[in-house]
Amino acid sequence: MYVVKRTVKGKDYYSLRKSVREDGKVKSKFICYLGKDKNEAYKKAVEVEERIKNGEDVSGFLKSSGNVSVIDDYERTEISIEDLANFCKDKGFCYRSSDIYGGYSGFWDFGPLGVELFNNIKKDWWDFFVRSRDNIVGMEASVISHPKTWEASGHVSNFNDLMIFCKKNNNFFRADHLIEDVLGLNVEGKNKDEILDIFLLKRDKFINAGYILEDELKTLNLMFKTGVGALSDEVSYLRGETAQGMFLDFKLIMQTSRMKLPFGIAQIGRCFRNEIAPRDFLFRSREFHIGEFEFFINKDEKECDILTDVYKGVRIKLLDSETQVKDSTELRETTIGEMLNEGRLEPWHAYWLSEQVLWFNSIGLTEIKIREHMKDELSHYSSATFDIDYEYSFGSKEVAGNANRGQYDLGQHEKSSGISMKVFDEKYKNKEIPRVIEPTFGMERVFLGILTKAYCYDKNRDNVILRIPGKLAPIKAAVFPIVKQPEYIEMSENIVRLLRSEFNVVYDKSGSIGRRYSRNDSIGTPYCITIDEKSIEGKDVTIRDRDTTLQIRVKVKDLLNIIKRLINKEINFKSAGKLVETRVKEEVKEKVDEVVKEEVKEEMNEVETEDNEKEEKSDIVKEEIFEDNKDGK
Repeated sequence: MYVVKRTVKGKDYYSLRKSVREDGKVKSKFICYLGKDKNEAYKKAVEVEERIKNGEDVSGFLKSSGNVSVIDDYERTEISIEDLANFCKDKGFCYRSSDIYGGYSGFWDFGPLGVELFNNIKKDWWDFFVRSRDNIVGMEASVISHPKTWEASGHVSNFNDLMIFCKKNNNFFRADHLIEDVLGLNVEGKNKDEILDIFLLKRDKFINAGYILEDELKTLNLMFKTGVGALSDEVSYLRGETAQGMFLDFKLIMQTSRMKLPFGIAQIGRCFRNEIAPRDFLFRSREFHIGEFEFFINKDEKECDILTDVYKGVRIKLLDSETQVKDSTELRETTIGEMLNEGRLEPWHAYWLSEQVLWFNSIGLTEIKIREHMKDELSHYSSATFDIDYEYSFGSKEVAGNANRGQYDLGQHEKSSGISMKVFDEKYKNKEIPRVIEPTFGMERVFLGILTKAYCYDKNRDNVILRIPGKLAPIKAAVFPIVKQPEYIEMSENIVRLLRSEFNVVYDKSGSIGRRYSRNDSIGTPYCITIDEKSIEGKDVTIRDRDTTLQIRVKVKDLLNIIKRLINKEINFKSAGKLVETRVKEEVKEKVDEVVKEEVKEEMNEVETEDNEKEEKSDIVKEEIFEDNKDGK
C-alpha cells in the first residue's frame, strides 16, 4: 500500500491506495481518503494497513475519524463559503458586480449558468405556490413607491441595525454579528443597552481579537434613499421588502381578480437593504430577491378547512422558544399538528408553514429546521414568527420565514392614507380589515442552499459533481456526437433542436467523451446524450445519468418524452431504456486524466505496470509505507 498526494488548487489531499493485478496488469486501487495533514495521513494509513494485515474489519475505522466520516467527507467535500464563491465564479454561476473595478460590496451578478438555475428556482416556487392553486394570484409591484408607504409600515422608524465603530480598523461593524463572531453569542431580542453592556464587559476579549471599539452604539436605517424628480427634491426609498406593494394593491387585486377571502397575493422581486457589513457571499447582500405572499383571512376565521391530516403530519425539527430561553439550541422532532396542539400557531399559520416545509423537501433541502421566535425578538408587525433555517458551511441560518402579521399593515395604511382597507366577507356577513399570514423566502439563500448541498467530490471519477435536482439544473441535457463526421453532427443537431423545444440543452463536440462528461458533471447537467456508431443505423442514442454514470439506450423518437419524465422523476432511470454495458475502467481513467489536465493543470497517468511491475512515470507524489515507517512520520 502507498500514500498518494494530490495538489488541487494549491491544497494537498492524501489518500491510501494499493496495487491490484487485473488482466495481467497492476492497477492502482483507491482504499480511503486520509485527509489534508501529511503526518495524520501517515498515521491513519499505517493503522489501516495493520488492521487489514490482521484480518480485522476496517469499515468502522474508515467511516469515523473525529466523528466525521472519512469516506463521506471525501465524497461530499463540505465546501467553505469562500471556496463556493470561487467555484461559482469559475463556472459562471455568480460573481461580484463591477468586477473590473474591484467589485462593489454587497452586489452580485448571475452568470449564464447562475441565471438559469435562479430562474428555475423561481419558476418552481411560482408553480408550487401560485399556479397550482385557486386561492393565490400573482403581481409585480414597483421597486419605488410613495414615501408615505414606508412611513406607515414602520420601516423609516424601525428598520434599523445597531453598529459600533472600531478605531483600529477605522470601520463600523454590525453589533450583533461582531458579538457572534468574537464571543459566539446570539443576541437576538436584546435591546440597545444590553448589547452595549456586552461590549463594555467583554472589552478585553474584543481587544484580543483585534478590535478597539468606541463606547457607544449607533443606529443605521437599512432603507436606501433615492431622489425622485428632475431636482431630486422628493426623497423616496428603494423597497426593503416586497410585502408593502401587495398591501397597497390588496383591494384593487381582490376586485379585478374576483377573489374572495381567504386568498393570497404573491410576488418575487428585488429588494434593497443598506447592510452595514455584507458577508457570506450571496447570503447577506445589499440587493437581493424575496419570494413571498400575503394570505388574507377574515379576522373571525379560526379554522382552516384545507389543513388536513397530511399537513398536520408533516415532520420537522423544532427549536422552540422555551429551549432558547434556557440558552440551549437543542432541537426536538415534532409535527405541525403537535405544534398546533401546543398553541404555538393557529390553523392557517400551521397550514402555510407545512406547505413551506413540503416545498423545501421537493427541491431536496430536507435538512431544514424550524426556529420559533421568542416574544422579545418579534418584529414590530408580527404576533408569531418562525424562521426556517438551513445548515450552511458558516452555520445554521435563516433561508425562509413565516410571520403572522395580523391586521397591522392594512390598518397602518388605512390610517395613513385615509382609505378604508375593510372588505366584505360573504361567509361572515361583515366588513372588516383581514388579518395576514406571510410566508417569505430569501431566493438567493435558497440558491446558495441548493449549491451547498449539490457540491461534492466523487473519488471514483476524481471530479466535482454538482448534484442539482434535475428540474432545477441550469442545463437539462448535453448532446455529444462521438466523432465529428457529418452524419453524426447532423443527427446531434437535430436532437438538440428537438430537446430545446422543452429544455435548456447544450451541444458539445470538443474534447474526449470523458472530458465532456466531466465538464457537465461539474455544472450539474443531469443527462448526457451520445450519438455513436449504433445511432446512425438504429436511430437510437445513449443517455448517461450524472449521479450514477449508468447508461441506457433509447429510440430518438422517445427521447424527448423520456428526458422529460426523468427530470420530473416520473420514471426510474434503469427502467427508462435498455441498460448499456460500459467499459467502466477505461471511462474512469479517461475522466481522471482529462479533469486533472483541466482543473489542476498537471498530467496524471493511472499507475500501471506490466508483469515485472515496472511503474510508469507520474506527477502523482507516491510514497510507499515501509515497515520502518510505522511511527507515522
